[in-house]
Amino acid sequence: MPRFLIQSAATGRFLAADADGGEPCWVSLIQQAGGGVTDDMERVAQLLADCCDPEDFPQVVDLDRLGTASDYPNG
Repeated sequence: MPRFLIQSAATGRFLAADADGGEPCWVSLIQQAGGGVTDDMERVAQLLADCCDPEDFPQVVDLDRLGTASDYPNG
């Protein structure tokens, strides 16, 4: 089961659920981003539409792809 997370390429921050209210917010540390991890691409699409501005340069990261043979290429 894939695990997706949204990251802003502009700021390096991650989109996660706020610990208090559960509303999506940007956090600096991946350790704080657990509430933003999802396996549902429809949810990812909705979060991109609702919470990301074009200047965020949002990117979807597949956490299970990192460190594997199909890892993201450098630059």
